[in-house]
Amino acid sequence: MDATIYHNPACGTSRNTLALIRAAGIVPVVIEYLRHPPTREQLATMIADADLNVREAIREKGTPYAELGLEDPDLTDNQLLDAMIATPILINRPFVVTPLGTRLARPSEVALDILPDTFKGPFFKEDGEQIIDQEGKRIA
Repeated sequence: MDATIYHNPACGTSRNTLALIRAAGIVPVVIEYLRHPPTREQLATMIADADLNVREAIREKGTPYAELGLEDPDLTDNQLLDAMIATPILINRPFVVTPLGTRLARPSEVALDILPDTFKGPFFKEDGEQIIDQEGKRIA
């Protein structure tokens, strides 16, 4: 299966999601979006395909969100997208794209919705939380 992850290696959620994709037996395309941000069109498509609105795809914590005045409710989606493209750290992560759909994998197990059921054993997040059991099944 093809999969693409818009990844930030400094982010634990992004690292967990990448490990989860690999545990499913998939070798994903890894795009470090801070170095190689998506185009405005790609970002808008991912947000729409993930059934999010633009505000839901903006990262506030650890970004210049407040300094840029992005909390202003009068800003349009186009203005917010422009800010995200100009300052990629504002793009929440990780976005995962597969033939089964697109998700903003927060938390990382959201990616399971668009991955095949091909796990061979348990999977634990970096913090020790188990999300796949011994039989390779998702833990609710």
